[in-house]
Amino acid sequence: MRQIDRLNDLSDAVPHLPFPHSSQVEGELRELRCHMGSDHHRVLYRRSKRLIVLLHVFPRKTGKLPQAEVKIAQERWTDFKARMDAHPRKPPRAAGRDAP
Repeated sequence: MRQIDRLNDLSDAVPHLPFPHSSQVEGELRELRCHMGSDHHRVLYRRSKRLIVLLHVFPRKTGKLPQAEVKIAQERWTDFKARMDAHPRKPPRAAGRDAP
C-alpha cells in the first residue's frame, strides 16, 4: 500500500516514481514494484492527465515482464480511453472476480 501512496504524491513536476520503485514498460505504460512480505507483485499503470489508472496487478515470478501481462494492461487502457472519450461517458466496468 505504501507504493500506491507514493503514486498519490506525484505531480506535474514529478510525473513518475524513480527507479527502483517504478520503470517504463513501453510508451506511457509503467510498472510499479510492490512487496508484501516475501511476495513480489507488479502493478502496471498509466497516467491520464492527473489521474493514475491502475491497469493490472500480478505476482512476479520471473525477472522479465511477461508480454501476456502487458497485453492485458494495454487492452484495459484501450477500454478505459474508449469509455472516457464516449459522449456521454460510460462508467468503468468491473474487473477481477466480480466482472460480468
